[in-house]
Amino acid sequence: MTREFTAVIEKKGRWYVAWVEEIPGVNTQGKTVAEARRNLKEALQLILEQNRLSKSSGGARREVVSVEV
Repeated sequence: MTREFTAVIEKKGRWYVAWVEEIPGVNTQGKTVAEARRNLKEALQLILEQNRLSKSSGGARREVVSVEV
């Protein structure tokens, strides 16, 4: 399954920092935009896999939560 997320890439000094807006903790950096993008994809895949494994163990409960923004 393919899902889309919002990547934010910003130049900070000599580095490009990148993060995913929808998932806190998915962030990285690179010397170029391309490197930051590659690193971000890898970090996102690792976090999503870990989250999937965490949810499949124990008596986890899933609910839909709605908020107005």
